[in-house]
Amino acid sequence: MTTGNALLITIILPIIAGLMVFGLRRRVFGISIFISLVNLVISFLVFLNGGLKWNMDLYELGIGLGLRSGNLSSLALLAVAFFTFIVILYSHKFMERHERLSEYYGNILVTLGVASGVVLSTDLVMLLVFWGISGLTLYNLINIGGPKASEAAKKTFIILGATDALMIFGIAIVWFLTGTFAMDFIKLPLNGALPIIAYFTLLSGALAKAGAIPFHTWIPDSAEAAPVTVMAYLPASLDKILGIYLLARISLDLFVVVPNSLISLVLLIIGSITVVIAVLAALVQHNLKKLLSFHAVSQVGYMVMGIGTGIPVGIAGGLFHMINHAIYKCCLFLGGGSVEKHAGTAELDKLGGLGRVMPITFITMFIAALSISGIPPFNGFVSKWMIYQGVIALAKEGPGVWMIWLAAAMFGSALTLASFVKLINATFLGRIKESVSRASEAPSSMLWPMGILAALCVVFGVFAFPLPLQYFILPIIPFTFFSGSWSPVLASILIIIGLALGFGVYYIGRVRPSRVSPVFTGGELLSDEKLKVSGVRFYDTIKNLDVIKQFYEESEARAYDMYEQLKRFTFWMSDFFKWMHNGLLHTYLAWCLLGLVILLFVFFQGSLKW
Repeated sequence: MTTGNALLITIILPIIAGLMVFGLRRRVFGISIFISLVNLVISFLVFLNGGLKWNMDLYELGIGLGLRSGNLSSLALLAVAFFTFIVILYSHKFMERHERLSEYYGNILVTLGVASGVVLSTDLVMLLVFWGISGLTLYNLINIGGPKASEAAKKTFIILGATDALMIFGIAIVWFLTGTFAMDFIKLPLNGALPIIAYFTLLSGALAKAGAIPFHTWIPDSAEAAPVTVMAYLPASLDKILGIYLLARISLDLFVVVPNSLISLVLLIIGSITVVIAVLAALVQHNLKKLLSFHAVSQVGYMVMGIGTGIPVGIAGGLFHMINHAIYKCCLFLGGGSVEKHAGTAELDKLGGLGRVMPITFITMFIAALSISGIPPFNGFVSKWMIYQGVIALAKEGPGVWMIWLAAAMFGSALTLASFVKLINATFLGRIKESVSRASEAPSSMLWPMGILAALCVVFGVFAFPLPLQYFILPIIPFTFFSGSWSPVLASILIIIGLALGFGVYYIGRVRPSRVSPVFTGGELLSDEKLKVSGVRFYDTIKNLDVIKQFYEESEARAYDMYEQLKRFTFWMSDFFKWMHNGLLHTYLAWCLLGLVILLFVFFQGSLKW
């Protein structure tokens, strides 16, 4: 086997294994975990030996089937392989006894293969083929959730399919302008109508796959119906990696995006709106999986903002946030799956006090919650900090409204923390409710993936500079400055000392003799039930604010759901054409007469110009 063939193996091996698994009824997990582990090892070797190539030219079609492991593509390849292995390992117990196991594992392995094809392709047509197949496997995996998931799967397929069609149009424009599909030989300045149209058509595909506004609505709908492992694997991990990978390729390689340019401004607007709107929606959710799904949308905004700055530190922050998000959001979804499986529900109103019976799940989700909220010294803080610096650096590139983007990013982080205070309180703290009193900790095969991801949240934060930034990000986007100073190791030590002192004070206070008296108000004893405080209702009053109330009402009516609006428009057009073609002869004669008048008018106008 030559080194270049290793790239082909990462694609062919999981696809062939996935197709074989479709026809099996037994040992599907064993085959899947083995193939995913082999693929992870090969992907790691590819990452260590960057710059590998594999080519096959089809001169008759003008297409070169090429694969290449550049710095960005090899990082994405390794991430795809890693999260596939993690999700399959977790699925062993979570999906056992599911009636569609062969279909489930088969689609995951095929997804692994085509996702590897997307990030390694050097030809736009080849990338498009793998991209389209990944949309089909996404549809299949969502649909495994059962009858309720079919509508969400159909919605996902239509949204992604529509943007795939736009991508075809954009690739055709790129070929018209350059005469090639080879991405290594394309570098278009965004100074004309056609390059701008081509960029936005490709951008729509990237944003739809990543789940940014306005193409985001398939993610919350899928969260309620699809298995939680599917959500952890695709919207939380692979789809974010593929979408942001494509956004980075078109913004850094295929086109020239200049800071504070029109394209940069559009990306910053999309990123800011995605951050704020999605986190506002997450804040009032009462379903754990749906709350996490809106945060999966919100965090995309940071990645888009980082790349949209056009500043090296901002772009590096956006790519680092892509990896960090996949880590902590996958951990959160897997933790949510453990809660749902062992407590029997994902409704926050019915949960509470699970920290006592599910301590490891609680700790891993708590770490991931701090990470996504941008709390130091975890990984989410570092990548967000880099994005903030990229936004601030826009001030040096010329006059602009960089303060708006910075305010949106920081406001989004504050609301993210607020919503996860609600989630952690409602799920794990307080008194355990009778409805979940029989809950127990998840088995080790489910805890290990969550533990690994939680550990990465810590390691990628505390040792961000010597490890992930040094080996993953700097080879892609070198940057040379940081505003201010940040020593994650020192900060971690000080945080640990502070926590130790706090626990010490707490336990010293507990050993003092004390007398417990019943609580009463006005001479009336209050029962324990009346003293219970639900964290679920923390932010319900936000819905009643004058400015935001209308937004929530319109959101519940799906006024901002592009899919629903297009569906209504399609039905309206159908009714209009039905009215036009009513089968009456005099109506058709009237349309013929109107068409004749229009033709005569056009002919007459042309004659005058001539």
